[in-house]
Amino acid sequence: VALVQSGGGVVQAGGSLRLSCVASGRTSYLAMGWFRQGPGPEREFVAAINWHGLNTYYEDSVKGRFTVSRDNDVNTVWLQMNSLNTDDAAVYYCAARRGPVAQEESAYEYWGQGTRVTVSS
Repeated sequence: VALVQSGGGVVQAGGSLRLSCVASGRTSYLAMGWFRQGPGPEREFVAAINWHGLNTYYEDSVKGRFTVSRDNDVNTVWLQMNSLNTDDAAVYYCAARRGPVAQEESAYEYWGQGTRVTVSS
């Protein structure tokens, strides 16, 4: 499985961005997650969605502002980010795993290349 990300960039605080992640290869039954890495060494869980798109999970600080969605017909997952603030600035990664959706970084087998989100105050 290969994951290719797009989107990201520079946005003013309060603005919106949408990240995309396109999967190729054996894409069936993949649970998808979004993580981000700020200045520290750890990747932080942001959001996740199960294969059918019926169940979504969010880190507390992004609830109500970020929305994860997917379209399996085009093997794409999106992260819509609204009301961005400077704490959201990070490199964002999409990730995939076979099996149930998870919030732990170590549970994911496949990773996108990362895309930087910069929020100006």
